Amino acid sequence: MKDLSAERIRNICLMAHGGAGKTTLAEAMLFNTGVLERLGRIEDGTTTSDYDPEEIKRKNSVSTSICPCEWKNHKINLIDTPGYFDFIGEVKQGIRVADAALILLSARSGVAVGTEKSWDYANERKIPRMFFINKLDGENADFFGVLDQLHNTFGKNIVAFEFPIIENEEFVGYVDILSMKAKKFEKDKLVDIDIPSELNDKVGEMRNTLVEAIAETSEELMMKFFDGEEFTPDEINSGLRQGITDFSIVPVFCGSALNNRGVETLMDAIVDLMPSPVDAGSVMVTKPGEDEAFELKVAEDSPLSALVFKTVADPFVGKISLIRVFTGVLKSDTTVYNSTTGKTEKIAQLSIQRGKKNIPIDRLIPGDIGAVAKLQNVNTNDTLCMQSNPVEVDKIVFPEPSISMAIQPKAKGDEEKIGTGLNRLQDEDPTFKVSINSETRQMLISGIGEMHLDVIVSKLGTKFGVSVELMEPKVAYREAIRKKVKVEGKHKKQSGGHGQYGHVWIEFEPGESEELLFEEKIFGGAVPRQYFPAVEKGLQDSIKKGVLAGYPVVNLKATLVDGSYHSVDSSEMAFKMAASLAYRKGMEEASSVLLEPIVHVEVYIPDSYMGEIIGDLNKRRGRILGMNPQENGIQQVIAEVPEAEMHKYATDLTSMTQGRGIFKMWFERYEEAPAQVSQGVIEAAKKEADAE
Repeated sequence: MKDLSAERIRNICLMAHGGAGKTTLAEAMLFNTGVLERLGRIEDGTTTSDYDPEEIKRKNSVSTSICPCEWKNHKINLIDTPGYFDFIGEVKQGIRVADAALILLSARSGVAVGTEKSWDYANERKIPRMFFINKLDGENADFFGVLDQLHNTFGKNIVAFEFPIIENEEFVGYVDILSMKAKKFEKDKLVDIDIPSELNDKVGEMRNTLVEAIAETSEELMMKFFDGEEFTPDEINSGLRQGITDFSIVPVFCGSALNNRGVETLMDAIVDLMPSPVDAGSVMVTKPGEDEAFELKVAEDSPLSALVFKTVADPFVGKISLIRVFTGVLKSDTTVYNSTTGKTEKIAQLSIQRGKKNIPIDRLIPGDIGAVAKLQNVNTNDTLCMQSNPVEVDKIVFPEPSISMAIQPKAKGDEEKIGTGLNRLQDEDPTFKVSINSETRQMLISGIGEMHLDVIVSKLGTKFGVSVELMEPKVAYREAIRKKVKVEGKHKKQSGGHGQYGHVWIEFEPGESEELLFEEKIFGGAVPRQYFPAVEKGLQDSIKKGVLAGYPVVNLKATLVDGSYHSVDSSEMAFKMAASLAYRKGMEEASSVLLEPIVHVEVYIPDSYMGEIIGDLNKRRGRILGMNPQENGIQQVIAEVPEAEMHKYATDLTSMTQGRGIFKMWFERYEEAPAQVSQGVIEAAKKEADAE
């Protein structure tokens, strides 16, 4: 690729609701720039950006990929992100290194939840954005209907720069509102035609809207507008760039990515109107361990600052780190400093990734995006810089996992391979977590949604050759007692030689601490002091399993009040056994109950879903604690719900709110489970014990 300056780079994040055509658009752009000899097809698994076996199998994007190309002496780094909510982490990675967002919509389905989310992500990053109304090549395509939806959803700053010419329900050309010219597709060429007479009124109306939007970008232009003067091309261009930069103008283009119609015009607009990395002027950084931010100029002679925004676990190459340089220059065969870990790293061969293809390069300039393999101690969100001038750039804030499943191998002996594979995939995906529940002895994998976990399991098979199955995680219940009892425990065994003798009377009662509270009130040496620790140890071992369903016992106070011993046959082991016998008898007599974990839940949803969400939480045996209005018409619902009722809530919430709802959840306390729930858990535990 050409050695272009940072002013000629455009980092564009492609975002949309799933199925809007991002990958097909990227393919058309690559074809138009001569990178591809033929257009790949999603159906055939031949597109550049969807190269992962999972993407080919599912026919949709599951990871962010970079597709660089050159257009009219500019480099466009297309950042193709997934459209499905489960892969939000990938979207966050892509938009963090973009300077502008291109949001796609289908002309058939219009504004969807993913469109709104894409807009919100662009707002979070405070970057310019533009819309491309795609799929005009078919029945039910309605450009003006979708344009109205955009206005109603996002406001009057949405401005059409062109609109389609439709003949016999076929997309045959478009009107360029800026130039007031009509173009028609003839095979692979665009030819000038007269604006269809039936569109004149619409064209005039949209032209006025666009000119007015340009006028509002400066007082000087506003004066010319009121005086009825025409703007010069330079004034139009500077006004558009200013309006797009401050979000007062959000351009709308149209076309058909599948038929590669309207794509070249869109590419011209990206080059002409979207910002370069240099337009930002500077980047805010901090010194490691400090909070105060300062600016670094976006220039080659500035100190190096580069963010590792994505990690790919390649089974053949190893770890591949995708990097965006913000300031300075990153070169091959150099040593850099990782300010996150405090270690130096050797940069071997830099490359540019285009899908799965690697193109070796010597250096990355400010604003450019590249990759380097086999950086062992570098992870996503690490900053690479100069050791003499250590800095950190803002990290990507990833959402926490919201669903967990237990995982186990289908074949014995695969545990080590599973662990290795999951750790590699965890390096690749910060929204994916692996943990071991020591209590239930289950390995848990946690992610954003069911599809997310399904992809992880599939990758374990394709990348690491391991087959596993998923199951619902066990809930960590507890057991406790309701009343005070006094019970006897006697362990007496006679055999040849020394026998075994331990005898205790213990009072059990509900305690206030989750830990066992052990006391002794022995008078007259009925049990010698030397055996007290053995009695306590016997109880500590015993409370690990309750008598109802085998769950740990909590909130228990035990007082050793009496007993007896034998001068020859008594031992620590005998008193441990006696304490264990007393424990079992005491749990049976003291009305043991099952306790279930209660979680604190905070759900954030648009106001219109309040009734349905509250009703659903009530069905889950939840208690609504409060409702608080948030910004932008969002409501916060606070509740406490039994953990057992919250499995797959992430999936259910997505379904109820069409993906607009999110939630947070954490453990609060244990409460006595209702009789019906308790009975079901006890029966399930008995079945499991019988099966072992």
